[in-house]
Amino acid sequence: MALLNIEKLTKSFGGLTAVSNVSMRVDAGELVGLIGPNGAGKTTVFNMLTGVYTPDSGTITLTVGGTERKLNGLAPHTISKRGLARTFQNIRLFKDLSVLENVMIAMHQNVGYQLPSAIFHGFKFHREERRLREEAAKLLDIFELADKKDEFAKNLSYGDQRHLEIARALATEPALLLLDEPAAGMNPNETAALTKTISWLRKEYNLTIFLIEHDMSLVMKICERIYVLDYGMLIASGKPDEIKNNPKVIEAYLGENVE
Repeated sequence: MALLNIEKLTKSFGGLTAVSNVSMRVDAGELVGLIGPNGAGKTTVFNMLTGVYTPDSGTITLTVGGTERKLNGLAPHTISKRGLARTFQNIRLFKDLSVLENVMIAMHQNVGYQLPSAIFHGFKFHREERRLREEAAKLLDIFELADKKDEFAKNLSYGDQRHLEIARALATEPALLLLDEPAAGMNPNETAALTKTISWLRKEYNLTIFLIEHDMSLVMKICERIYVLDYGMLIASGKPDEIKNNPKVIEAYLGENVE
């Protein structure tokens, strides 16, 4: 069953077509990769999926709990509530808030109290804040950040900031998690650890994951299917072995005709 369905998606900026007539699907429970050279349109696709950009044409639908909903034109916070969360290529944390507060903020879209209780700090407010604090601490423990919960996010190492961003995305309780170059800037040891973490999270949280990544060893190791973009167009899709040996993919990456 398709959790995410993308049909003929197109986005232009001025005279430049960044994404052209792209169709993809991600089935429930899958771990799917999106690859391509720099400037291929990968992040533009993610930005359309999450409401940062509005597609010029095409449709995006997300099916959660048997209910299919169109995402085109919705605000990012609405899309998040419908079950889609993401991380960013360039880390976007609340740098002057604590590690714990970064995760708790993401959880507030699912709180069980209304505005009056938040203003006057009623019973429901205190009960829910206590629950959020406990749940946030559990997530931080998974990413080995529990002992840094009171530190400012900006003071974390680069690798820990990456982990915190993933933890914050998970805090929204997504059905589909988008990871935009999660291994960017990591050394080989950090990348190996992240690879294991992503696989574990998928099983532990019953997550569907759609990721952009330039580290081909990571992509080939954990992705079941891969889509390839080049100049905004979909040039290939298939299993890792099929992609690895596809002449069009090799040409796109090496810049030469291999046929």
